[in-house]
Amino acid sequence: MAAESTARSAARRPPGRKAQILAVAVGRFHRYGYHRTSMAEVAAEVGITAPALYRHFRGKPELLRQIVTLELSALRAAVMAGSAGPSALCAALAATAVDHRALGTLWQRDARLLPAAHRAELRRELRADVALMARSVAVQRPELSLADAELLSWSVLSAYASLSYHTFAPPRRRFEQLLRRIGGELFEVSPAGPTMEAVRVSPERGPASGVSESRREELLAAAVRLFHERGFDSVSTDRLGAAVGIAGPSVYKHFDTKAELLAAALVRSRERLWHEVEGAIAAGGTPVEALAAGLRAYVGFALRNSDYLGAMLSETERLAEPDRRAALDFRRDFLRVWVGLLQQIRPEYENAEARIRVHAMFAVVNDGVRNRPYCLRPDLAECLIVLGRAVLGVDPADSTP
Repeated sequence: MAAESTARSAARRPPGRKAQILAVAVGRFHRYGYHRTSMAEVAAEVGITAPALYRHFRGKPELLRQIVTLELSALRAAVMAGSAGPSALCAALAATAVDHRALGTLWQRDARLLPAAHRAELRRELRADVALMARSVAVQRPELSLADAELLSWSVLSAYASLSYHTFAPPRRRFEQLLRRIGGELFEVSPAGPTMEAVRVSPERGPASGVSESRREELLAAAVRLFHERGFDSVSTDRLGAAVGIAGPSVYKHFDTKAELLAAALVRSRERLWHEVEGAIAAGGTPVEALAAGLRAYVGFALRNSDYLGAMLSETERLAEPDRRAALDFRRDFLRVWVGLLQQIRPEYENAEARIRVHAMFAVVNDGVRNRPYCLRPDLAECLIVLGRAVLGVDPADSTP
């Protein structure tokens, strides 16, 4: 009887079933986000019943924890394999980035929903991986401080994690070669010293237009900050009201729903981003000058509006469908401006390469202004501009063809 029971159990749980579930869940969480994915949907795609899925995972939080742990383990293996130095790191990390494109969104968007203790443990492990990367870089670049070597390492990870936010995919060999070039260009940057150009950016946080003009404006600013820090579903109207000194129900005097508040907050921030950056590009002069002006403006905006950039990446999926489409349309239009400008300077870049590089530049800047303690560097603006140029493959001495 015991043998028959074991045989039946093996038939119900074929070898590799848990790995299959994890692979399906990674894909669905990446595409739709944690909140828009149900356990029943994961089970259906795997081809099992929901009760069968719960025999492997106690619930969706446990599934998320194992997914994030699995993806970070793949990153750790790549870091270990590339410990010989920057070239080996870029090779190992590039292959892992192509195979694990979901890691960026899983870490930045969904891992915030893990219990604080679990997330803290995973963050410690990630920082240990970056420290290992930095030590291997410093061996070949002894002129770098450890802090500079870590900044370069974080920037390479950000550039590779940007694959989470698009679907451009050149043939595998060319894809990895491009990622290796981008990583190598970043590892060659000198983040500090006499080669650092002076730039004028305003690092103050908050709305670009200054002090909020109304309670509605205060709510928009508070919503962006809280949604970024805690996630849309974890922020109550009571917390939103308390952030601006009103009762929770009073929020509904300004917005009919919390979703409407999220949409309005992201729209307002998008308008400011477009006004500042596109305006700087339009007034820039030659393509090289325009790109330099746009990069300075984007870094300045990011330093003042890091909460918006975080909320844009993590909360767009929580928008109602018309608002979500509008947000995605804006991203495409904004990307198109940068890609067109970059291809004027680098006509040898095919469309996919130009798009991948622009996405990577955005990721390096967006992460750089939010990643403590490096976001507290007094020279952060200058660092991000130099790193951004490296990712785009544009030298300040370039001339327009």
